[in-house]
Amino acid sequence: MMRAFLVLVGCLVAASAFAQSLPTPSPAQDRLKALSGDPVALRAAVDAGKKATFFCANCHGDDGISKTPDVPNLAGQNPAYLLEQIRKFGAGERKDAFMQGLIKVLKDEERVQVATYFASLPVRPSAADAAQVAKGKVLFERLCVRCHGEQARGNEAIARLAGQKLPYLQTTITRYRDRTGVRNNQLMSIATAGLKNEEILALANYLTQLP
Repeated sequence: MMRAFLVLVGCLVAASAFAQSLPTPSPAQDRLKALSGDPVALRAAVDAGKKATFFCANCHGDDGISKTPDVPNLAGQNPAYLLEQIRKFGAGERKDAFMQGLIKVLKDEERVQVATYFASLPVRPSAADAAQVAKGKVLFERLCVRCHGEQARGNEAIARLAGQKLPYLQTTITRYRDRTGVRNNQLMSIATAGLKNEEILALANYLTQLP
């Protein structure tokens, strides 16, 4: 009985997380959807995005693989999710003075191009400690799979975690758990609330090695 109740609660939390995180309808999101049905236009957008991201490469890398522990990989991330995060930075809903200033100068079409370019890049998983991976897998299946998916690849509303760098994962999960204000998400704070530091390390090891 209790197990069934917990499963139900988990499903409700996952549904709530998805509903709260869905991209805000916008002309840019409409444009992105239209590109998915037009391979020629999509290729052109990706090519244009490569040029538009020249400044992004300073932190996120030419190949979408981050150069610093505090910056996420963008390679292989869902394009609609990326576009929504770009919108949030531009609107001040996500706080980072550098990102906000950079994104405000981008037109809608350029934002779409940036999102499609990074989404098109291959993910590059990292090596991880096998014992930690085994522990992290158990934790992921218990706490994370309902929202982030069995392969941790997310969707248009939820971030892809597979293949992120270990230090970034470790830092971000810790910030959610500790409610530092740097990363604000009530559902993530609830999901990570009981995690010990060693469990966060195990989760990060599991996620970083996923393709």
